[in-house]
Amino acid sequence: MQRTTLSQANSGDRCVVLEIASEPMELKSRLYALGIIPGSVLELLRFAPMGDPMQVKIGGSFVSIRKTEAEIITVDIQ
Repeated sequence: MQRTTLSQANSGDRCVVLEIASEPMELKSRLYALGIIPGSVLELLRFAPMGDPMQVKIGGSFVSIRKTEAEIITVDIQ
């Protein structure tokens, strides 16, 4: 297990969300609305050709997240 930010994870990694930074609050609220909350399991599927955004699977949903957004998400890589 390795604690890092989601922006540092690699394609194929399965991650457990540990925490989401409280600022910016609008982004935290958006991530919560997408189901990205502490304790949830994400699978990093792929990166766009230029490396940004990244596609993650959360539950049965597929979500695209910018690397700058992924920097506020602390995860534990399984």
